[in-house]
Amino acid sequence: MSRKHHHSETEHPGSEDQLEQNETVDPQEPVPAEEVQAESIPSEIDTLKKEVDDLKEKLIYLQADYQNYRKRVAKDVSDARVYGTANALSPFLTVFDYLNMAKTASEKSDNIESIRQGLNMIIAEFYKAFDELNVKKLDSVGAKFNPELHEAVAREASDTIPEGQILKEWSGGFKMGDKLLRAARVVVSSGPAAEAETAEAKKEE
Repeated sequence: MSRKHHHSETEHPGSEDQLEQNETVDPQEPVPAEEVQAESIPSEIDTLKKEVDDLKEKLIYLQADYQNYRKRVAKDVSDARVYGTANALSPFLTVFDYLNMAKTASEKSDNIESIRQGLNMIIAEFYKAFDELNVKKLDSVGAKFNPELHEAVAREASDTIPEGQILKEWSGGFKMGDKLLRAARVVVSSGPAAEAETAEAKKEE
């Protein structure tokens, strides 16, 4: 009888251990997706805040750089104007000195020739100053009238100068490089007197 009892105890070896293992091991349950998203939101907000702060800081630096750039450009433009004006006026300071000397000489002397020589020196200094600035005087007398370079202030008959050519110059014209600074004011030939009168009569008709 004792042998049967022993056989029943050993009939299912390990069954109790397996039961205990099944009772102690608890499989992990899946976490709902909503909870995962809710937990990640604070960290995403912090990241976005940091990015916004970084962008604000960069914007402040850019604004400061832009203001400094504007100040530098304004100063450069101002300096360029000052230097340009100074360079343009500098050659004429000597001319101004000669004018003062000529004025003083004319007050102390009645020598017309001496005054004439002084004036010629002043004119020569003017041309020298013009050359330094690349300013050239137009050669108008005898040239064909050009409305882009000349301003006709009168017409006169001439037996020697063909019609349309310039007889006289009232005030000189000047160019700086290709830029016209001032048109020459000139008197234009209308041709021989008889032809000029005939042409004028035809215009009146």
